[in-house]
Amino acid sequence: MLERIAMDPGSDLDKLERMLAMKERIDGQNAMRQFADALSEARSTIPPIIKDATVDFTSSKGRTNYKHETLAGIAKVIDPILSKNGLSYRFRTDQGQGGVKVTCIIQHRAGHFEETTLMGGADQSGNKNGFQAIGSAVTYLQRYTLKAALGLSAEVDDDAQSVTESAPAQRQPKPEQPAAPNPEAVADGMIAALRGADSEERLKSIWTSEKFKTDLSWLRKQDAERAAHVEAAKDSRKESLKPSISHDLGDEIPEFEGNLK
Repeated sequence: MLERIAMDPGSDLDKLERMLAMKERIDGQNAMRQFADALSEARSTIPPIIKDATVDFTSSKGRTNYKHETLAGIAKVIDPILSKNGLSYRFRTDQGQGGVKVTCIIQHRAGHFEETTLMGGADQSGNKNGFQAIGSAVTYLQRYTLKAALGLSAEVDDDAQSVTESAPAQRQPKPEQPAAPNPEAVADGMIAALRGADSEERLKSIWTSEKFKTDLSWLRKQDAERAAHVEAAKDSRKESLKPSISHDLGDEIPEFEGNLK
């Protein structure tokens, strides 16, 4: 119909532009729904990520020892699943203000995409030179923006948290002492709650609840990056809950008086 209108010399160009803009809005809504469906299907298939790397070194502060997943290890697991569902990802990197900023872009073949951004300073741990410190920070932020964008989970992860060894009595917690909350587990639970909200009112209720605010305040102190993941999840869910444009074109379709032969 649009093609016939465009070919008619007597067509009203203003009405044609309005119809094209309306079509673009409807196509955008359809692409967003396809993105959400594909992401949901992919997440239901992606298994927990296995930590395939170990960091172990000793400095003046003591010994640092932890395991973490690598970007290559994550890609090996998720790439075939994302491709099967029409999803892909890429990174955009910027540098400034004494640190680096990495944005992970998840896109569906229908065209809709979403971005997750994190910032951080250069990684000064170990004996890295300046270039290595920046490269390490970029790789770290790529892993975490990708995990946040896809909602990936892993086992208990103390990545980037120093484990300083001291006396044996200090290393071994007392049996009666409860285990300290794990930032990743707390963040994952908060993100799951946000994504489970089925309306903007429910999302607002979760976000403004006393427990949620207390947990988010604690998380910001313990792990600012994971707190940023939670905030990004809230913004993403809020966007996805916005009312869809009605497909009942109704009065929006301009009256056409031209010749459609």
